[in-house]
Amino acid sequence: MNQEVIVTCAVTGAGDTVGKHPAIPVTPQQIADSAIEAAKAGAAIAHMHVREPSTGKGSRKTEYYREVVKRVRDSGVDIIINLTAGMGGDLEVDDQDPRKAGPGTDLVNALERLVHVEELLPEICTLDCGTLNFGDGNMIFVSTPNQLRAGAKRIRELGVKPELEVFDTGHLWFAKRMHEEGLLEKPPMFQLCLGIPWGAPADTNTMKAMRDMLPAGAVWAGFGIGRMQMPMVAQAVLLGGNVRVGLEDNIWLDRGVHASNGTLVQRAVEIIRLMGARSLTPAEARKKLGLRQRL
Repeated sequence: MNQEVIVTCAVTGAGDTVGKHPAIPVTPQQIADSAIEAAKAGAAIAHMHVREPSTGKGSRKTEYYREVVKRVRDSGVDIIINLTAGMGGDLEVDDQDPRKAGPGTDLVNALERLVHVEELLPEICTLDCGTLNFGDGNMIFVSTPNQLRAGAKRIRELGVKPELEVFDTGHLWFAKRMHEEGLLEKPPMFQLCLGIPWGAPADTNTMKAMRDMLPAGAVWAGFGIGRMQMPMVAQAVLLGGNVRVGLEDNIWLDRGVHASNGTLVQRAVEIIRLMGARSLTPAEARKKLGLRQRL
């Protein structure tokens, strides 16, 4: 069991949650304010996507990231900034002609996915460690071995910590290979992403199996989506890991009760406390992860 737990809040994501919840953070100000709310509730890390303010759809625009990061840094509230670098990997396959990319396609190369990271230098950014059938349709998230090696190399050069997001055991296998190849600073940081169709399911056996595959000395966290969010909080702590909650992964606090990022973090912190553990401050999390704080 992990007695000292890092809590990450995944603030908004890029999924189709706008319209399903009355207060999904969409504008840069809303996203920054929600990250600050999560910090005050006990989160050590804020994992952030940005969205198009006019539509709520996920975006890669650096100006949105720039505003979010500035607002968080200027707030005086301490939280570790973790920016997604997963946008730009969407491929929609056309039913009639698979050689054609569908309208949901947004594909760029490995370094273009890091443009905002290059400029803003967050303490952490994500690295999605494999290709995945994403949901029950024709969407595929594309992240090839060549792209991953190029991304990992550049992230290391920038002095940013990659959070290795693994959605299935093959992703974890390849992330370990990058670690063996010296592309990752020690300790490597893994996020076990469970319950996304059609990746690894959110259950005890899967989380333990993936935990058992991790390299020695790794720092890891795990999460489940939807109603499995809080059960996987408890499960990750029991298995020695850290936790992630937030509106990216789950929009409900209780049946029929919409959550906020603050209330989800509060619930996770309380679960951790009731298990006899404690949640770490951002300063303590930096030390555990070997981060260099940005000024």
